[in-house]
Amino acid sequence: MRSLLAALKASKGTTSLSAEGIISLIEQHAKLKNSSRLPVLIVAAVYKAAQDFLGEQVLPLESHNAADKQTGALGDLEITLIDDHQVVTCYEMKAKQITKDDIDIALDKIIHYGTHIHNYIFITTQSIDQEVTEYAARMYDRTGGIEIAVLDCISFLRYFLHLFYRIRIQFLEAYQTLLLSESESAVSQPLKEAFLAMRHAAESNESD
Repeated sequence: MRSLLAALKASKGTTSLSAEGIISLIEQHAKLKNSSRLPVLIVAAVYKAAQDFLGEQVLPLESHNAADKQTGALGDLEITLIDDHQVVTCYEMKAKQITKDDIDIALDKIIHYGTHIHNYIFITTQSIDQEVTEYAARMYDRTGGIEIAVLDCISFLRYFLHLFYRIRIQFLEAYQTLLLSESESAVSQPLKEAFLAMRHAAESNESD
């Protein structure tokens, strides 16, 4: 780990990955074994990098194995306005296809907690059924104004990195910081080392 970090530090400033280069790096990393925690870190890093532009912030991450009932959280990530404790957006990550049942369970949680959020967003690493997308869209009227959406993780990242192109490296640094600070039970040492090696290789290739 120390040697990998040293190699990255030594090459810092000599190259800058493109948005598509970063997307390719993250996508390859997320395909590795035992990577279910990574979508949470991807979206959290988006908010860490862009919070000054968005006027929103991500709340501290809960342990990966802590149930929502234990933490009182509505989802895997909760977003508030800066300097405000009211949760406005929740993200729930799934390493499987999202179903109508998942949406119904989310609605039950929202009703149980009695919180009127603005958005409840599912992030998935699998394909998205059009019928589920349409079902989620119908919830806006049923809930009195809560938007529920189902998004693909990499597509979400791609849109962000091109929209906020000039802070793409801030996103990459935020992702790396979050990744390395995760407990061994959430993100294994080999998975952390793999990212550092892959990033170094990608940046080396970019400068060739």
